[in-house]
Amino acid sequence: MANLTITIDDELLKRARLRALERNTSVNALLREYLEAFAGDQAGTAARKRFAAIARAANSSSGASGRSWSRDDLHER
Repeated sequence: MANLTITIDDELLKRARLRALERNTSVNALLREYLEAFAGDQAGTAARKRFAAIARAANSSSGASGRSWSRDDLHER
């Protein structure tokens, strides 16, 4: 894993540490999560696209009026 050095205002870092502490995490973890979201999850995106393509190609349907289930249909007794 690589290290990243950033330069920020001391007061900003102090406030960020307090907010992170309130959330039981660290500034480092928050920045990592932000960068992961910012950069995008390529593997997850590709998997979602493949799933959507499979779902579109499927010939299954609940019909024009849709499907409704009764409580008994959903719960075996």
